[in-house]
Amino acid sequence: MSLDNYAIADQFSLLSKLTDIHGGDSFKSRSYGAAAFTIEKLPQPLAQMSESDMASTRGIGASAAKKIMEILETGSLSALQELISQTPPGVLEMLSIKGLGPKKIATIWKEMEIESIGELLYACNENRLSMFKGFGEKTQKNIQEGIEFYLQHQGSFLYAEVTAWYPNIEAYLKKSFGADKVAVTGAYRNQDLTMDELSFVIAAGIDKIKPVFQTAQPPEIVEETDTFILYKLKIGLKLKLYSAVSNFGSVLFATSGHEAFHQAFEKRFPIVKEQEFNSEEDLFKKAGISPILPILRNDAHFIDTPTPTLIQPGDIKGIIHSHSTWSDGMNSIEEMAKACIEQGYEYLVISDHSKAAAYAGGLSEEKIKEQHKEVDRLNKELAPFKIFKSIECDILGDGSMDYRDEILSTFDLVIASVHSNLKMSEEKAMMRLLSAIQNKYTTILGHMTGRLLLSRSGYPVDHKTIIDACAEYNVVIELNAHPRRLDIDWSWIPYATEKGVFISIDPDAHAIEGYHDCLYGVLAAQKGGLTKEQNLSSMTRVQLEEFLGRRK
Repeated sequence: MSLDNYAIADQFSLLSKLTDIHGGDSFKSRSYGAAAFTIEKLPQPLAQMSESDMASTRGIGASAAKKIMEILETGSLSALQELISQTPPGVLEMLSIKGLGPKKIATIWKEMEIESIGELLYACNENRLSMFKGFGEKTQKNIQEGIEFYLQHQGSFLYAEVTAWYPNIEAYLKKSFGADKVAVTGAYRNQDLTMDELSFVIAAGIDKIKPVFQTAQPPEIVEETDTFILYKLKIGLKLKLYSAVSNFGSVLFATSGHEAFHQAFEKRFPIVKEQEFNSEEDLFKKAGISPILPILRNDAHFIDTPTPTLIQPGDIKGIIHSHSTWSDGMNSIEEMAKACIEQGYEYLVISDHSKAAAYAGGLSEEKIKEQHKEVDRLNKELAPFKIFKSIECDILGDGSMDYRDEILSTFDLVIASVHSNLKMSEEKAMMRLLSAIQNKYTTILGHMTGRLLLSRSGYPVDHKTIIDACAEYNVVIELNAHPRRLDIDWSWIPYATEKGVFISIDPDAHAIEGYHDCLYGVLAAQKGGLTKEQNLSSMTRVQLEEFLGRRK
């Protein structure tokens, strides 16, 4: 079947945009764009025209006519396929974002070295785009909003994103069915880092649940069974409602936690499959064990292990890892420190970017000296609150640190992170990380894998070897609390704490508002069974000073 005019126009339009992105001939790019516009408006199907008729049509011409014939004969365009093969998929996807044209995408890719929408959103959050020509604050905000709108319609969401919608959805369900007849379950109850649906158990039959959503603008029903209804809301999130009339506790238990946990639990306690329970409390009582928190129902570990006293948001005593206007932050050090005091924190670890991160205004050696003078002044004014001198030091491609040891020695603590050349083998990644860990001035290993949830998987690492090395060299591992990072992954926390390695829940804040991200770091850490005693940022100011003193 021949392609219609619209499909052919789309290929020319994409060819025009990719030619611009790759810095190709601007005349050709404009010609392809004009051809796309003309083709879309043609009243006659191209498949019914001769090549000479196409060539004589204003806005198409001989060159485009040859390409049209190629598309009609083969279904594709070799010139376009060649450019597509040279373009990262994430860069192609950027063309779907409102307000992002080829010229800006070229800058984002070639100059900022950003290759995915998730990385681009993260760069917007870090105020990174506004540092480049043609990207002011307004443009940056528009791009950020465009990405957020686009991602809402892709079907997968961060825990933090769902948290913004959760209260209204829960309130509607409780108002409709009664507060004691509704309970959240599934991925949200488990505090999973990402999810594609929000689930609730409702003490009502399907025939009672369905009418509640038959409103003037009802959500789309994706699936309906005797036990649940799956809706798709206008925001793109799926909403799964389980029906539980006489077995509320059984359904709540069965839909909370991961498969590995349930397999182990049912093998140990077959009663959960043999009986129905009105509450989870009754179920655990019948099994003869203390209730296991939903967030710890990931595998068999906590079936026989006593539940630890998990870290809580209020256990964070200071902000570690933050960026100010000295590099790519939105607030001055003074503003950030005073915000810490207002929010009840005892200290701030200011850790701007190092000089290799020129794209982020990384600090030269001279700027470091100036910044330290400002910190000394502020510490006198704000005592007993303390600002610790730190740096997020780039781990360079050869594993070396971005500053000489004599410069690193001027900081209270050093966060070592990889920011460049992220496409590397495990061997290369391990060399870089292990070299940094072995540097005597490295205090914290920042965002270990460089991942961005839902957009970048991160470079491959041998977690056990890294953790073992951190134990040997007394290096803390960061749990970067930004909702798009949450790196180190919570699943490695038990091994780290078993080896005596401290975790540090750090917001990587580029603005005062970023302090709130500590919450998501804590929620992720809870899944790994972390206690406040195992977390660096739960230390008081005095305890942190003593810890750093011992390391030196």
